[in-house]
Amino acid sequence: MSKVLVTGGAGFIGSHVAEELLKRGHRVVVLDDLSGGFMDNVVPGAQFVQGSITNHELVDRLFDEHRFEYVFHLAAYAAEGLSHFIKRFNYTNNLIGSVNLINASVNSGVNCFVFTSSIAIYGASPELPMTEATRPHPEDPYGIAKLAVEQELQVCKEMFDLDYIVFRPHNVYGERQNIGDKYRNVVGIFMNQALQDLPMTIFGDGEQKRAFSYISDVAPIIARSIETPEAYNQVFNVGAETPYTVNELAETVARAMGVEPQIKHLPARNEVKYAYSSHDKVQKYFGAPQPVSLEEGVQKMAAWVKNHGARKSQKFGDIEVTKNFPVAWLD
Repeated sequence: MSKVLVTGGAGFIGSHVAEELLKRGHRVVVLDDLSGGFMDNVVPGAQFVQGSITNHELVDRLFDEHRFEYVFHLAAYAAEGLSHFIKRFNYTNNLIGSVNLINASVNSGVNCFVFTSSIAIYGASPELPMTEATRPHPEDPYGIAKLAVEQELQVCKEMFDLDYIVFRPHNVYGERQNIGDKYRNVVGIFMNQALQDLPMTIFGDGEQKRAFSYISDVAPIIARSIETPEAYNQVFNVGAETPYTVNELAETVARAMGVEPQIKHLPARNEVKYAYSSHDKVQKYFGAPQPVSLEEGVQKMAAWVKNHGARKSQKFGDIEVTKNFPVAWLD
């Protein structure tokens, strides 16, 4: 059994990765500041530590105490659109916090650092589907921070021989997602609105295309990646294959929630219109997972959401840049 750190393990993807690691016999320590996660998400059997990856003294103490063999870094504030307006917060949490973990991993001799990046690093690529060879051109601070961490890991491999694996998931949804966060996770936003008999709000015409990825398309591959040495120091897109428009997603969510689709179109915001990726490489290394269709995945999440009920939408507390801030987010 290996000793493993999972950052963000009280959050959505992190809790599922932690659960998969426990199933595979690893001893798991979860580090989470509960800013976007919940104690209910911490899986039984994991040791929970409340704290932030931005606290380098805490991070160093944890590494000294536990001597982790592997690190799975999933702690992040993954709101691409909002990241334009919270730049300091974004870079502190998503970049500096990651550097704290990388430093500690180098100093303590971690075997492999598994990093959850994002296809946000590609930006509005003319190449669709995006592949791992697609030139990165992030268009928001969130994507910039993720790409910087990827580059830092490459440098640390060359300088310190720290092995790493990078995953670039996209538009992941499923049970344990924070449906009360109105700035990210459109499937959860739609379901939360449906529970409250509110219209589903869509920025622009709704013809944006994404491949919405059910959690089981992503978490198990991330968790077992450390068992595949050939995957070390590689980058992988991971997620669903088939892209859908946001309008099609809204109709799918309405069916799953048992409501008539009420749609409210808001002014378009600055975002990538089409973003979906190829998964040929991840399937070559890890095999093709049994795909979960959008209809099936949304039905599964809807059953969980109905059981847990609506969450009050939380307003982000410290907007740093107010110019061009979407009016819909002011409520």
